[in-house]
Amino acid sequence: MQSKVSKKNPNNKNKVAIKSEEEIKKIAIQVIADEKKAIESLEKHIDNSFFQAVETLFYTKGRVIITGIGKSANIGTKIVSTLNSTGTPALFMHAADAIHGDLGMICPDDVVVCISKSGNTPEIKVLIPLVKNFGNKLIAIVGNTGSFLAREADIVLDTTVEHEACPNNLAPTSSTTAQLVMGDALAVALIECRNFSAQDFARFHPGGALGKQLYMRVGDLFRQNERPLVAPDTSLRDTIVEMTSKRLGCTIVSSGSDVEGIITDGDLRRMLKRDTSIESLTARDIMTCSPLCVAESEYAVNALHLMRNKSITQLAVIDDAGRYLGVLHLHDILREGII
Repeated sequence: MQSKVSKKNPNNKNKVAIKSEEEIKKIAIQVIADEKKAIESLEKHIDNSFFQAVETLFYTKGRVIITGIGKSANIGTKIVSTLNSTGTPALFMHAADAIHGDLGMICPDDVVVCISKSGNTPEIKVLIPLVKNFGNKLIAIVGNTGSFLAREADIVLDTTVEHEACPNNLAPTSSTTAQLVMGDALAVALIECRNFSAQDFARFHPGGALGKQLYMRVGDLFRQNERPLVAPDTSLRDTIVEMTSKRLGCTIVSSGSDVEGIITDGDLRRMLKRDTSIESLTARDIMTCSPLCVAESEYAVNALHLMRNKSITQLAVIDDAGRYLGVLHLHDILREGII
């Protein structure tokens, strides 16, 4: 609903009133349109220089040193994180700190990537000759191809934008978006060149939810649980006692090593709704036959998808020979933060 009241910010000395809801929505839509246009304009700059940049980064025996100042530095730190997590060792070196000692982090085989909109900031003008004296390859991600940085770089990736999304055409907005996208394009190209797989990704993300989805298996989760089990001819009373004591909301029914059935809390409730005597009932009478099972070697995230698709919260866990091992509960997966 559009705001009809013009509120003033008591902390603003100029007492400027906030714009209406519709006006704010239009501003947001215009920013998105401006930045979308900036990204689309990058397509014409994906040329031989981009190939040379990917080739240089792919074959380097050293690391990728990314540098910049101001908002470009913030973009640089994100690109560094993306490269590191996808198999390309990278470090961030702030351009201002570099000329006060951090140049020592550059090794002979490293490739330096400098990010700048203007390419003419004082810190960049001081830094670039020093990098060139070291003999390192220099790649520029720059929004001004006539700048000092562009002239000095070995490879230039053009991220020129027509204007910033900022109404004053001053605050870095469209330009930093273009820098970020160019960095992502480099990272993804390197992923493809390295055949970097989901398993490789997991090795670099062992503690996060994404990593756990890619490496955690059912066998890592269910062993902490009790192992509910009753025979087919077990009485209803003893079946309920087994379910209650094992605290998983279910029990597996088996007369040997194979899973013959499962009884869940839901099965008990449905049984009580039936107009039948329960005194003589056994596990066989109320179990769900041939229930869904999951191998202990299966990825936990796949077990989660199976539970979701079938609207269940427990799965019988089996080994490669089909023998019953235990029960995996939805809570085991939630506890690990895989969702």
